[in-house]
Amino acid sequence: MAILPGVIKGLGITFKELTKTMVKGAETVQYPHEKEDPAPRARGVIALHEDNCTSCMLCARECPDWCIYIEGHKELAPPRRAGGKPRSVNKLDRFDIDYSLCMYCGICVEVCPFEALFWSPEYEYSEPKIADLLHDKSRLGQWMETVPEFEPYEAGTEVKLKKVPR
Repeated sequence: MAILPGVIKGLGITFKELTKTMVKGAETVQYPHEKEDPAPRARGVIALHEDNCTSCMLCARECPDWCIYIEGHKELAPPRRAGGKPRSVNKLDRFDIDYSLCMYCGICVEVCPFEALFWSPEYEYSEPKIADLLHDKSRLGQWMETVPEFEPYEAGTEVKLKKVPR
């Protein structure tokens, strides 16, 4: 008999939601005919700013799904100061993310020390063939156009404000 009060309480909540739906109507969106804007800071697809990537491989090493593939080479760059010796810099040859493996945890975006990876709120990028979910650096670069500017955090939180490179 101790179960009865819980059942009555649960049925009361269900009846209250039923009457609210019948009076005001359903709160659903008829996707794909109607589309809602994603929430601020929504996780959709990962975008790559290729100029900031140094092919350090931190994102690929930290990825729990091993869905990031990076290849690069070293090149000699001019010295920073006159009379200095040429320096060696990494150049990015390949940067691919396999979205059929990705679990959208965001670790790669967080660990990137050079701000080369960003979240885009785009979520409509399904493909008829699973092999087409492997996005290369040019496709990942196209997602940069959809990355919104960062919104400031709430008062009293972290002061650092990131800027999206354009």
